Amino acid sequence: MIRVLVVDDSPLIRAVLTEVLQQAQDIEVIGTANDPYQARDLIKKLNPDVLTLDVEMPKMDGVSFLKNLMRLRPMPVVMISTLTQQGAPITLECLELGAVDFVAKPTQQVGDKLHGYAQTLHEKIRAAAKARVRAIKPVTTPVASVATGTFDNTKLVAIGASTGGTEAIKEVLTGLPDNFPPIVITQHIPPVFSASFAERMDRSVALTVKEAEDDEEIKPNHVYIAPGDYHLAIVSKGTKLMCKVVQSAPVNRHRPAVDVLFKSIAKLNLGKKVCASLLTGMGADGAAGLLKLKECDAYTLAQDEASSVVWGMPRAAVDLDAAQKVLSLDSVANEIANWAKK
Repeated sequence: MIRVLVVDDSPLIRAVLTEVLQQAQDIEVIGTANDPYQARDLIKKLNPDVLTLDVEMPKMDGVSFLKNLMRLRPMPVVMISTLTQQGAPITLECLELGAVDFVAKPTQQVGDKLHGYAQTLHEKIRAAAKARVRAIKPVTTPVASVATGTFDNTKLVAIGASTGGTEAIKEVLTGLPDNFPPIVITQHIPPVFSASFAERMDRSVALTVKEAEDDEEIKPNHVYIAPGDYHLAIVSKGTKLMCKVVQSAPVNRHRPAVDVLFKSIAKLNLGKKVCASLLTGMGADGAAGLLKLKECDAYTLAQDEASSVVWGMPRAAVDLDAAQKVLSLDSVANEIANWAKK
């Protein structure tokens, strides 16, 4: 049984979350708190497996509480977030601080889709309960060393990720220089968050990071991230590779889906010019696509269990024998960089 503590200043939201969570036979709400101070006392008293935490609360906001929690008593936290442009940066900051995942705050609109919302919330709580949670790294931790060398800009790097992926992607990109082959990424993320995520990455790494646009040419030194609620596929026009951004049906219940990206690249038959990495995430999206790429002579990597927040997608790839190497997250950037050298 997964024991959950619900923290939210709204009595209505606490009641809705409790009702939705109690629908699952393997989840039990063991308590609710209306502010971080009450939550702190209940954590000590009840020792929950997972915390749901409102981003915005009186007395102490969710970010400040999360900072303290991850420093003093790291535990799995799912943020309850307003999925708006304004709410995106603060939620991404919470993921940076160690929250496992986030889910939309239930609203009146959710009422019509309560079954789907409940299923999503249950899955995220289950994943959080199994997630590897680490204390915040001290500020003195040195930044990742950036790879150096002369790189073949005719090559292409593809990355897929889900739960825990925003920070995993940041760690990989931080280790790569600006004179690098193009990189295309699908991260499971809602529409309003993908732009903020791209902007956040662009400020943090040497490469130029942006949301992919339809019919945009892929160029070296650039990272293209699938926009939320749109699939990213790669197509060729003459000698050029182009982004194709489409809102076709979800694949593996996701849009964007990693399989759409990986399989589109496999169709191009670029052979050894492609390196694809499947990072941390819940489910199996991207595993079948990674296998297709391996069958097309691409170099395929999967993140290992010990460094994954949730070892779902990479594990599915390993089970299919789709990954030629299984690596710790801190080795992925270096592996890609060595592959990309001329």
